[in-house]
Amino acid sequence: MRVGITGASGMIGSALAAALTANGHQVVAFVRRDSQSPDEIPWRPGSPLDPALLHGLDGIVHLAGAGIGDKRWTDAYKQQILGSRVDGTTTIATAMAHATEGPRVLVNGSAIGYYGDTGDRITDETGPKGEGFLADVVQQWEAATAPAQDAGVRVAFARTGLVVSGDGGAWQKLLPIFKAGVGGKLGSGKQYWSPISLNDEVRALRHLLEHDIHGPVNLVGPDPIPNAEVTKVMGEVLRRPTVLPVPAFALKVVLGEFAQDTLASQRIVPGVLERTGFSWEQPDVASMIRAAESVKRLRNA
Repeated sequence: MRVGITGASGMIGSALAAALTANGHQVVAFVRRDSQSPDEIPWRPGSPLDPALLHGLDGIVHLAGAGIGDKRWTDAYKQQILGSRVDGTTTIATAMAHATEGPRVLVNGSAIGYYGDTGDRITDETGPKGEGFLADVVQQWEAATAPAQDAGVRVAFARTGLVVSGDGGAWQKLLPIFKAGVGGKLGSGKQYWSPISLNDEVRALRHLLEHDIHGPVNLVGPDPIPNAEVTKVMGEVLRRPTVLPVPAFALKVVLGEFAQDTLASQRIVPGVLERTGFSWEQPDVASMIRAAESVKRLRNA
């Protein structure tokens, strides 16, 4: 396959590009500058993209967007989170709709934030939209693929959970705290988390590219787990104490509005992945943490 990737320099995008290349596929990166090789496509989210540039691609994995937890949620940054996703998706979907010899598969980045706080309720892809900023963002993000869908492009929404990796994302910020022996449960610790290893995230994205799957797909591990249990396993794997809980009010002081989503419970299960024969190489949080640590040690060797 010849696969285009937006966000190819990010944590997930770079890992996906490496995996595809290692398996004999050709990766074409969308870049926000002039292209310097045939394996790059210049683009600017929110501006028209020449459909002819997509000729020869078999599929596109669209991952670009401002980081959810990179900065405090000011009104301006919330607009950047939303705009970067909606504008970029509109650009890609519109170009695909008008590409006469372009890709017929779009795997569009998304998030389990769509479901909001599910409490103890087990939720698969049939679950309703929840409340809150991230739920609204995901709804508009996915809706921006309409031009491609209307043109007959197969579109799958990769609703990603908490990616366990030492290379980026929220988990990278947690690891040093736990390694220092000052990690602990967040808030009550009763809220469910739905993690997935970076390795399985990449494998799941490839699964969506290669199989006739469309619509929302939860990219999470098979078993959501309460935060207190994640904390316990983290301490066991890293051999560090986890006796210092982080109270909810402290999170709100540090993270602002984003703390509400950090403390929310998301008991999300991967119904579509299970029904379509996907198997996890790291099915539980302990194996996810070990895999993240193993990759980090190899890179630091």
